[in-house]
Amino acid sequence: MPDRYAVIGNPVAHSKSPVIHAEFARQTGEDIEYVHLFAPLDGFVATVEAFRAAGGKGLNVTVPFKLEAFRYATAHTPRALDAQAVNILKFESDRVVGDNSDGVGLVRDIEQNLGFALRGKHVLLMGAGGAVQGVLGPLLDAEPAALAIANRTADKAIALAQRYRARAFSTPLTATGYAELAGQSFELVINGTSSSLGDAVPDLPDGVFGPGSLAYDMMYGKGLTPFLRRAQEQGASRVADGIGMLVEQAAESFLVWRGVRPRTMPVIQLLKGL
Repeated sequence: MPDRYAVIGNPVAHSKSPVIHAEFARQTGEDIEYVHLFAPLDGFVATVEAFRAAGGKGLNVTVPFKLEAFRYATAHTPRALDAQAVNILKFESDRVVGDNSDGVGLVRDIEQNLGFALRGKHVLLMGAGGAVQGVLGPLLDAEPAALAIANRTADKAIALAQRYRARAFSTPLTATGYAELAGQSFELVINGTSSSLGDAVPDLPDGVFGPGSLAYDMMYGKGLTPFLRRAQEQGASRVADGIGMLVEQAAESFLVWRGVRPRTMPVIQLLKGL
């Protein structure tokens, strides 16, 4: 029997992770099965326990369970502790290891696949939930000139910035609501909210997208997400959705589970053609 893995979320049927991991398995010759796993909003732990009891080896965790997955894990990698959020669970005989590959996946996609150097850039990161917690540390490690966190509820953004400010070193780190961004412009604007899942757009003031700017949505869909359409209307020079990030963080998951890193660019190109 192949080793069993899954992506758990709510919603989750839209996830392309099973396609990605099937391609990784074909590349590497690893014998795995990877499926969608839907969990009720109040049933994450019960769903995970049932999957483990049936012989499951590991899970990718997507919205809205990354913070709950952190609490569920009995051991954490340094990057999971840094993020205080988990998107990889690895089941071992006597423990559940929580890890986080969101940040490395995002940075790898932006810098390597899109050719956009983060160092010295002014970056806006929207949101303050588990997805943003997972990428903030690696973004700061890339040494942007400044990083602003904006959230509909400003207090959550401020609390998150306070937690990371001590490690920001040479990068000024600020936090506000969306309205307070008026008059500021950025070279990279990242949507780390789940607004695109609900066909909504964060209420950004005009002028946020500076000359030559890249708009990046950590979500993805068929065609442009609502955020990316709005970004084009407001002057973003380039737009990218989260397909590349999804594949890069999945490759990191595959490495954690199987000990081998698959090639990502062929899979990114495959998904863009679907």
